Amino acid sequence: MRYNLTLTEQLLRPLVRADTAILQDSWEVGRLVLAPEYRCGQDLLKHCLFLTLQYLCKTAEVNNLHASCSHVLSRLYRRFGFTVLEKNVLLEGTEKPYTLIHGHPPAVLAALKNENTHGEPAVINS
Repeated sequence: MRYNLTLTEQLLRPLVRADTAILQDSWEVGRLVLAPEYRCGQDLLKHCLFLTLQYLCKTAEVNNLHASCSHVLSRLYRRFGFTVLEKNVLLEGTEKPYTLIHGHPPAVLAALKNENTHGEPAVINS
């Protein structure tokens, strides 16, 4: 998140100084696109996010995670260890409100783990 390419960066820019710790080694959590027949609730999202974040943390320096989403989705992400930074943020020139969220990778990974599998999420079968 240091190249000003993402929506979240555009929304954060007027709210947070560029040199603040919350932006150091930051990555944006983007979109997961699934065919309708594979959309089976939050367990699949949880599993995909866990595997992706686990791999990312092994291969890159990751200290902060950010995302922009609707207010409704922000409630789901809070269950995954994220916190709300700001609500009702408008992209310049639009009237669509976004909620900006932030997470620390260890907290997000811990929230995503399935207690029944000793740290590994349950395998989702389609």
